[in-house]
Amino acid sequence: MYGNGIRRTVMTVVAAASAALLTTACQPTGGDGVVDPSSPAAPSASSPTPGGGAGTTAPEPAASPSAPGEGVAPGEPDPGSGATDAAAPRCAPSALRATVRQADDRPAGTGIGAMVAQFENVSGAPCVVQGHPTVAGAGNGSPERNAPMVVTRTGTASPVPLAPGGKAWLKMTFVQVQGEADGYCVSGSEPITYPTVVIGLPGSGHHQVAPEDVSIALCDNKVTVTPVSATPLS
Repeated sequence: MYGNGIRRTVMTVVAAASAALLTTACQPTGGDGVVDPSSPAAPSASSPTPGGGAGTTAPEPAASPSAPGEGVAPGEPDPGSGATDAAAPRCAPSALRATVRQADDRPAGTGIGAMVAQFENVSGAPCVVQGHPTVAGAGNGSPERNAPMVVTRTGTASPVPLAPGGKAWLKMTFVQVQGEADGYCVSGSEPITYPTVVIGLPGSGHHQVAPEDVSIALCDNKVTVTPVSATPLS
């Protein structure tokens, strides 16, 4: 009688213990009875929770690099090319270095015939030159002591933007001296020789220059000029 009751009690205790062991075995542990957070069954602090609460911010995607030329409208200069905007200020006289040479393409004769003037932006900022020049013959002294020439303009003037180091050109064609030795002028006037000329650019000052190894001999104190150009002239 008592033996059957004891056996039922022992079996009940064993069954309860077995159930407890099975329940514990279903929860992975780190060896000390604590649930292993690396287990797929464990909740993750980085996993989004419903409602977008704290700890749910996802990393933003990295910005993709721009394609070459992106952001530059068609027809506009590339920002790294060195081109300048025609809206830049006029070049100050000190921003320009002027030089002249005898032109390759010039009237036949024994005088200077024609000269090409070059203007280089020697400043550190972009600027603009524009317009037809004034021209005056001068000695080696002050540019103000000169003989202005009668100027005939050709071509249409337009802004020429100059980046630092940029260059612009214009051409001056004179009434040519004819003949040998001192020569003569077709008009009957006497030929004129100047050591230098003074070139005035609208808004950009006056520049006294002389070509190398050739004198400036011309007739009638007249000159035909082009406007400043971004294209080299001959």
